[in-house]
Amino acid sequence: MTDSSALPIVLIALMYFGDMVFAFSGAVVAGRHRMDLLGIVLIGIVTGIGGGTLRDVLLGNPVWWVHNPLELVLCAATAFAAYFIRGVPGGREDAAAWADAIGLSAFAVVGAHIALAAGASAVTAAFLGMVTATGGGLIRDLLTQTRPMILSSDLYATAALVGAAAYVLLAGHLLAPQVAAFAAFALAFAVRAAAMKFHIRFGVMGEPIITTRRRADPPS
Repeated sequence: MTDSSALPIVLIALMYFGDMVFAFSGAVVAGRHRMDLLGIVLIGIVTGIGGGTLRDVLLGNPVWWVHNPLELVLCAATAFAAYFIRGVPGGREDAAAWADAIGLSAFAVVGAHIALAAGASAVTAAFLGMVTATGGGLIRDLLTQTRPMILSSDLYATAALVGAAAYVLLAGHLLAPQVAAFAAFALAFAVRAAAMKFHIRFGVMGEPIITTRRRADPPS
């Protein structure tokens, strides 16, 4: 999402891994909407690079993939491969949801690091980490006419914000970037995974702030 030579190796790994899992999740959503191969690849690409593009525009940085298309190619290749994948354990939808959670956690950390490196304040860096993590999914949902997850009551943007803020705080206490990145990634993923597993969400007006809900049992 920026000049990779300026990133610690663990963040480079998270960045490329996030590209792949986000592109895969975007491809699955596009497939659900009966898009053709080109549509699937395009949605996979914008899901993978959309959040980082928004971050770079807000920071006033050059958009990284214009000058180094490696991540653009990686997202396209992943989405293309997803078109042919069959028989994913647990189903493609569950796989896409967990892939999205992993990408969310990875990009929250990478986005916060890049914002700090650009001279952003701690608060701004945490916010831009969240933007990096959620921007691609937001564009994906808008293009597929799906209600954006960031606007739902699920702990989605919250998980990204927790991870980004954790990285900012840990890096600010002079922890090694690798340690801070792993810890913040794990925290963001734990929050998102718990929300998915136990159906934790924010309540709407008139409900408790935090609620849990059970999925309806399938008809017997």
